[in-house]
Amino acid sequence: MTKRFAGRRALVTGASRGIGAAIAQRLAAEGADVAIVARTLEQHDHLAGSLLATQRRIAEYGTRVAVIVADLTDAADRDRIVPAAEAALGGPIEILVNNAAAAMYAPLERFPLKRRHITFEANVHAPLDLAQAVIPAMKAAGEGWIVNLSSGSTRLVSGPPFDAGVQGSTIAVYGASKAALNRITNGLGMELFGAGVRVNTVEPRAAVMSEGAEQLVGGTLRPDQIESMEEMVEAVVALCDGPAEFTGNITVSLDLIAAWNLEVRALDGGPRR
Repeated sequence: MTKRFAGRRALVTGASRGIGAAIAQRLAAEGADVAIVARTLEQHDHLAGSLLATQRRIAEYGTRVAVIVADLTDAADRDRIVPAAEAALGGPIEILVNNAAAAMYAPLERFPLKRRHITFEANVHAPLDLAQAVIPAMKAAGEGWIVNLSSGSTRLVSGPPFDAGVQGSTIAVYGASKAALNRITNGLGMELFGAGVRVNTVEPRAAVMSEGAEQLVGGTLRPDQIESMEEMVEAVVALCDGPAEFTGNITVSLDLIAAWNLEVRALDGGPRR
């Protein structure tokens, strides 16, 4: 196992479970000090996983872990995340992974305004606010990595007739928010090119069966519609260590793995079993 992130400070949102917890584990396993952010400190009402569970999971790697409870839909909460992470980890954040997302599905003809606001606060405004908070130190250092997690739901559905998948049109607001995130990623990458700050987006090619996905679509997907947690994480951590000239890109996990000839490893950084 390499220690390619040794001495790096990373911040991962949505790290109480699922992809975020797995990314935090892999970064810690490869030497990074990690600040983990989510709303659930101890126990969620409906889903397994919590910040304290993630902390225990990665404590064995011997790196520093900062636990930050925050609601990313609350602007005041967002403002304190990066200062809290920097204070706990002892310096500026060098790797930011915007993984947290609000996913609420409903027919558009009756999709509530409040839920639309929540979706865009979590999926668009929060990633940009956190990026704006870490960029000054990254620019001063001449390097930094920002990775935003997106979704295949950004793509338009051709028709009629429309083959809209399991969620149909109910996923349109979520997809619209992720499309906005993609455009912001591209714009930031363009704006910061030459400063050493890489900004990229990665989306899964197929469903990653996190706790939330299992609850939502578990049992409805074919094996070819699912990719492993390890594959998704491999693509993310590759972008956390990518070259300066690779920025402003919207990537797909399995495509990136193939293009960069990456070996998919276990979440502890060892050989995949």
